[in-house]
This record gives sequence, C-alpha cells and structure tokens, in this order.
Amino acid sequence: MTTLSTAVPAAPHPGRAARLWRGRAEDAPWVRPAFLGLLAATALLYLWNLSASGYANSFYSAAVQAGGESWKAFFFGSLDAANAITVDKPPAALWPMALSVRLFGLGSWQILVPEVLMGVGTVAVLYAAVRRRFGAGAGLIAGAALALTPVAALMFRFNNPDALLALLMTVAVYCVLRALEQERGAAKWLVWAGVAFGLAFLAKTLQAFLILPPLALVYLVCAPGGFARRLGRLGLGGLAMLVSAGWWVALVELWPASSRPYVGGSQNNSFLELTFGYNGLGRINGDETGSVGGGGGPGGGAGGGRWGETGIVRMFNDSVGGQISWLLPAALVLLVAGLVVTWRAPRTDTARSAFLVWGGALLMTLAVFSFMAGIFHEYYTVALAPYLAALVGMGAAVLWEERTRWLASAALAVTVAVTAWWAWTLLGRTPDWLPWLRWAVLVAGVAAALGLLLAGRVDRRLGLAAAGLGLTAGLAGPFAYTLATVDAGHQGSIVTAGPAGGAMGGRGPGGGRLFEGAGMMPPGGQGGQAGQMPGGGQMPGGQGGQMPGGQGGQGGQMPGGQMPAGQGQGRGFPGGTPPQGMTRGEGPGGGGMGGLLNGASVGTEAKAALLADADAYTWVAATVGAQNAASYQLATEKPVMAIGGFNGSDPSPTLAQFKAYVAEGKIHYFIGGGESAGEGEGGRGGFGGPGGNSEISTWVSETFEKVTVDGATFYDLTRSATN
Repeated sequence: MTTLSTAVPAAPHPGRAARLWRGRAEDAPWVRPAFLGLLAATALLYLWNLSASGYANSFYSAAVQAGGESWKAFFFGSLDAANAITVDKPPAALWPMALSVRLFGLGSWQILVPEVLMGVGTVAVLYAAVRRRFGAGAGLIAGAALALTPVAALMFRFNNPDALLALLMTVAVYCVLRALEQERGAAKWLVWAGVAFGLAFLAKTLQAFLILPPLALVYLVCAPGGFARRLGRLGLGGLAMLVSAGWWVALVELWPASSRPYVGGSQNNSFLELTFGYNGLGRINGDETGSVGGGGGPGGGAGGGRWGETGIVRMFNDSVGGQISWLLPAALVLLVAGLVVTWRAPRTDTARSAFLVWGGALLMTLAVFSFMAGIFHEYYTVALAPYLAALVGMGAAVLWEERTRWLASAALAVTVAVTAWWAWTLLGRTPDWLPWLRWAVLVAGVAAALGLLLAGRVDRRLGLAAAGLGLTAGLAGPFAYTLATVDAGHQGSIVTAGPAGGAMGGRGPGGGRLFEGAGMMPPGGQGGQAGQMPGGGQMPGGQGGQMPGGQGGQGGQMPGGQMPAGQGQGRGFPGGTPPQGMTRGEGPGGGGMGGLLNGASVGTEAKAALLADADAYTWVAATVGAQNAASYQLATEKPVMAIGGFNGSDPSPTLAQFKAYVAEGKIHYFIGGGESAGEGEGGRGGFGGPGGNSEISTWVSETFEKVTVDGATFYDLTRSATN
C-alpha cells in the first residue's frame, strides 16, 4: 500500500524566522501555508459574531465569574463566590474561562474566546495526527471536515464542557498513535495519553473513558515489542490517568464537607456519587435520580422516551442528523475501505492501527450515544466530530493512492455519491432554507462520483478535478449549516446548530431561537410575555402564542401566525414531550421550564435592589434553580445562592441550614416567581423534588414581606411579614 506523499528533494533548511511559515525542509512549499491558513480560517469562522451568544450557558458563566473572583470557587467549580454549591461537573472546563475572566474581566468574549481557541487547537492536533502517516493532504481534509461540522462550530463557541473534552480526546488519540509508531519512547506517549484522559475526566467525568477500551486494545494487539512490555506500558498510562484525575477527586472527597461547597448534582454531597450516578450509569440506563423532571426510573420511558428514541438510527434522525451526520456515512464506508486495503499488512502496520484507533473511538462513542436511555442532548455529538473527520481524511488519501485499482476507484465514487445523497436528504428537512443548495449538492456529487469512477483511474488531472468537486459537494451542506450557526446567538442549556426552521433550531421574531432550551428560548434572547405550552405551562416571550398542540404533525400558533405543520411537534423537547414535571414556566423572562434551562431576565430595578448594601451580605439573594441564580449573579457580579442546584432537586441547603443563614443575616432576598406564580410554589424553578426547596419556599412566603420587582417576587429576608 502507498500513502499520500508531499515530500520534495531536500533543500537548505530555512532560518528560524522563516521556519514558522516554511515548515519542515522536506515538506512541499504549500504544506505549512495551507495548514496555517486552515487554522486562521477556523479561528475567523468561530470568532465571527461571537458576542451574539452573550453569556451563552449562564449556568457555567456564573461559575466562571465566581472562579474569577474566588480561588476556592475556582478549585471546586462553585456556582457562586461564596461557595454554596458547585456545578454538576468537575471544574477543569471552567478553569481556562475563569483564568481569562480573572485576567481580562467579565464579559462574553472573555468567556467564549478560550472555547474558540480549543476548537482551533483541536483542528491543529487532528491535522498533526492524520498527516504523520497519511500526508498533509489527508490532514487538511480532516481538519476542514472537523472545522465545518455544524455541532463543532456550535460547541467551540459555547461554554459547556464539551469543547475541552473534544480537544483532550483528540490529544489522547494523537498520543496513542505516537506510541504505536515505535517501541522506543512508547511509554512516554502512553503516559501523556493517560494525562489527557485524566484531565478529560475532570472536564466531563466518565464520558472521557468511552474510547479508552478500543484504544487500549489496539495498542495491546498492534504495538511493537513483546506482549508483557506492551501490557506494562499500558499500566504506566493507566497510572498517569489515575493520578491526573484522582488528585482532585481525592481532595474533594477528603475535604471536610462543612468547609467546602455542596457537590451539585449529587444527593449525598459526594463527587463519587455524582460520577457513578447522575453523570455516570444514570446516563446509560436512565436511572437519573435528581435529574431533569426528577428522574428515578430506569429507562426514563420506552425506547429512551424522555430523551428521544434510542437505536441504531438515532444519529441520523431529525433532531441529531443535521448536527453531526453529514459525513458519518462516508466515515463508515472509508473505515471499511481502509481496513480492507491494509488487511494483509504486518501486525504493527501504523496505517491499519490508525484506522482501528479512530474507527474504534467512533464506533464505541456512536454505540453509547445511540442506545443510552438517560439524558442525551444533540450537542453531545461533538465528541464524534474528530473521529469521523480523521477517517474521512485518512480514507480519502488511501483510496486516492490506490485509485488505479477498480475497487478503490469504485469505493471513492460510492463514498462521494452516498455523501451527496445524504446531504440532499438532510437539506430536504429544511425545504424553505436555501432550496437550490440541495439540488446543487446532489448534481455535483453525482458528477464527481462518475468522474472518479471513469476518469480518475486514467487521468490524474481529471481525477483531481473530480475529487475536488466531490470534496466541495460533501462539505457544502455542513458548511452552509455552520454559517447559519455562527450567524446566530445561542443561549441556554440545550442548544443546537443549523438554520432557522431546522430540527430543534427554529427562530422566533428578532432572531431568537424558539426551540433552544428545550423549546423555551424567548425570541431575540429577551424575556417577554408568556405564551402557552402543552399541559398549561407558559412559554416566555411568546406574546401569547401557542406552542405546538398535542397532535403529531399539527402546527401550533406562534407569534405572528401559524407554525408550519410538522416543524413544531416534538421539537421543543426530546421525544416530543417535556420531561415529567417540566411543563410549567413562570415569571416574565423566566427562561424555559421555570428557569431550569435559560434563567431569568434581570431588570434595572431588580439589579439595583440586589446591589443595595450588597457587601453586608454573603449572598445578595437566593432562588430556586441554578439558571435563575446565575442570571442574577451575572447581572450584579455578587454571589447568589442556587437552592437545589441546577434542577432545584439537590438537597442543599436544607430548611434548617437556610434558616440558620437567614438568622445570621447572610442572605438579603429570596427571589420567587412572577406575579402569576402561586405562593409556596418556589417561583421560577419551583419544580424541584419534595422537601428542600419547596419547604424553603413555603417558609419564606409565610414568614417574610414580599414585593414585586420587575415582575418577580422578592422576599426581604431581613423583614418579617406584617400580619
């Protein structure tokens, strides 16, 4: 087997000043400029319109603000600088953003630019990993495919932990590939891979270990050296992983609970419980105690019910397909083709090992995402993007070098044709958006496939033209979706890529996305008057409009007219219905699901009230649910206690603890719901579990004086109610 080569006769090595631009002496002159151009284009694309997302996910932005102010909050990942409760993840993904805020102050760019840099870094590492064995052309194709994946453009401009996770997983694969290349030095690279896995665990817990089994197995089987030596090196890598992840876990578990924040997302104030429960096995089997809607039942509904249907076609369905699957059929075809071409190679062949490593990572992650019965959001699929992009670049390079063989040219043609057909299918799901593009992609793809099949084998220039046309056809659809993604702001806890009207991606008046935040994003990102949700709940910003009705395929009333039939039902919530207990949203601008997903709109009067004598209190306010607390905290840059954590269901603080805080004068206000919220309901976010926040809400409403501020109910905890 041959591989794509970019070598030229040796030339005098350039000076240090020119090396950055020229690159390696053995490279063709175009290689380094093309690579730097790819990185520059990725950076510009991801920076475009970045501030439109504001604080993006205010839940994590509030923790970043807290970490920028308090080193203790930085270490634990606390939601507030007074360290009441942490976010429901370990803190590594927050650290780069918190350092940026500490250095440059609080703002949208200070929070989101580190995420953009992670995206550029992931493209760079992927290019380096692919080009080592398959050439610069393959690396450039892989890097471009990753950069133009819609969900990648979404999450590398957003402040969820997935950006850092994707970067570290790509680094881990790169290190394993380096360890597979030679016996000497392999231990060093496996140790670095272990460090990457450990840090990834501190970003998103057990998801970091999804690809660990296939990578370890490939190294054990395909690496050079004796079996015992290979096994020992894997042990060193495992030890490095344990140390790089375990130091923080050990400190948190050993730290006295009375002097650290409550571990958000857990029911017993234990990070280990959070890791193996809510963030671990609960995601697989659906037993999600404390999760959205209260959890507590395996499966969460038949076939995944609460979070959409599970199964082998999940990655291709209406809500997920446009996020990630544009090149997924091509990646699977090229994985098979690459393994066929390299099948008879020696055991230690690095080309076959690369296909096994990237392919194993893709298939393992694909299987888990497809069949997990617990919490699943479309943006999780960014984890797949580096793996499938690598397979596309590698497979295309291998088949191009083998194109004089009939089967190789046929495989190339089939890959291009299938990719064009699938893009045609995906674009057909948004028929009113760029309708010409759908047919242009199909025609170009068919023409390119015929060119590769007929001309590629006999004429290199015609083959290159056909390959270029096929690559353009394959990337046109995701590129268009990516442009639509970067052109819009994204806020809330559940975000999706793609154009207006796409699955889970509609916009309301003013450009706001109707279905982000599980159907609850106010138009234009601003709070407004509530419209009706199914089940009697309210949709903020709906101007009285109706959400889709209960009948499949029927259009619901939206501001300004009728929602197109078939584009509303099932878009607002995974599986078509809101999770159990999540049908109400209260208060003006209260975000989705009572503030669970998007938080509150904070007016000038509310901000002024919270800032009055703010330094006299540990927390200027307390409210149920982390998104609501985050909104007030980001508006004032003062600590706000999130009662019950993200979902309002964590048992922190207890009623006794809360009473003690109030007696000590540590909390100024309790913020309930809007004027329409019932007494004792907990206001925004009052959907939490029994006890805890509901007891606190009831006690506060019966004990303290209330006043309506900017449409929200404020209880002054320093003044008892008059009878």
